[in-house]
Amino acid sequence: MDNSEVYVGLDIGTTSIKALVCENVKGQIKVIGAGVEPAAGMSRGVIVDIDKTARAISNAIAQAEEKSNIDIKGVIVGLPANYLQMQRVHGMITIANNGQSREIVDQDVLDLAREALTQSIPPERTVIDLVPTEFTVDGFDGIKDPRGMVGVRLEMKGTLYTGPKTIVHNAKKAIQKAGYMVRDFVVTPIATGFNLLNDGEQDFGTLVIDLGGGQTTTSIIHDHQLKYSYVDPEGGQYITKDISTVLNTSLKNAEQLKRDHGFADSTQADDVQIDVEVVGQDKPVQYSEKYVSEVIEARIRQIFDRIARQLDRINAPELPGGVILIGGVAALPGIRSLTKQYFSGNVKVFVPEQMGIRHPRFAISYALGLYEDRLSGIDRLIKQVVQEADFGKAMPDTNAGNRELQSQESVEDSNGPIQKRTSQEQTTKKKDGSFSSKFKSLFNNLFD
Repeated sequence: MDNSEVYVGLDIGTTSIKALVCENVKGQIKVIGAGVEPAAGMSRGVIVDIDKTARAISNAIAQAEEKSNIDIKGVIVGLPANYLQMQRVHGMITIANNGQSREIVDQDVLDLAREALTQSIPPERTVIDLVPTEFTVDGFDGIKDPRGMVGVRLEMKGTLYTGPKTIVHNAKKAIQKAGYMVRDFVVTPIATGFNLLNDGEQDFGTLVIDLGGGQTTTSIIHDHQLKYSYVDPEGGQYITKDISTVLNTSLKNAEQLKRDHGFADSTQADDVQIDVEVVGQDKPVQYSEKYVSEVIEARIRQIFDRIARQLDRINAPELPGGVILIGGVAALPGIRSLTKQYFSGNVKVFVPEQMGIRHPRFAISYALGLYEDRLSGIDRLIKQVVQEADFGKAMPDTNAGNRELQSQESVEDSNGPIQKRTSQEQTTKKKDGSFSSKFKSLFNNLFD
């Protein structure tokens, strides 16, 4: 098998770690194995105990290996948007031979990307990605791939993403301790925004809300670019703690209540009574499903309130693509109706269509596989330069990033082959406003 046709997406979440083995079969991505393990050593999407996280990663990938019959060596890792920064960059090189124009080749693109990366980066930050927005050949702009064209001067405009070295280092170290190599690091809003949305949603504008366990990430996608991202420090884990506190029950029981009886919109819940094991009580105490759902709704409303205020603060427009919800909390019944009370446009919950992963919590790991599969030749060349810039050496295989982002709120890469085992080896409310004026204000400010 061609190793490049198999991708393992690894979503290291606060509450669970998901590993998906994806295979390109005649141009279509198929999920052939999945592993899910409770997370350990995580806080708000960031690794805080490398050893504990490494063990959880190892267990999740081992499950995926067994189900897919694949020996996994390298993984595509999703990075949270926490403290991600972006800056516009520009590079220009002369490609003439003795003053004569010539055909542009791969080496020219590599040299141009290196020129664009001559930026001053603080020592505590590291390069994550360089995303070209357009190439210009002898003054002719708007070019997506200049290779094969003839010219004298080659230019590139793009966006450089940097993140804290600590976040990237801890993720890489945990994966290495688990016994695997990092094939690629990808910022999760980039992977999800450009692989889970259709062309129209990416073009006209969509709000993507990732309702994760430890935090909630909101991203604005427009014109096939990630324009803005906001990380709220609360997620599904806080809902579970609320239920535990209010009902005086264990976190395990609270999590089960949330999954089995919880509604994001309490008006949709019934008054049916539920037996709850309460600390200090010999017999279960009865609470209504509606009461449990009111606790859940209160926390989600707090999160949505902060997101809505943040979008108001940047004068975010109403986006024609509406809202796409992903993450485990997005599976709660009534989440769409509650979301509509805060944000304009249609609201959809993204659920992968693949058998065995039909749940919004698999959205990120699925998007990571799609992302790597869809990288263009230009993307791979640029990624090679990013790897060189970050680690001082070229990598034998190039895989990585595309698209764009601004965040208020991490990259190294090594590759390993992925091979099938032989038979002998088997044992993831915006208010009214002028769309045109707000749209212009927001996106012109971000990218002018």
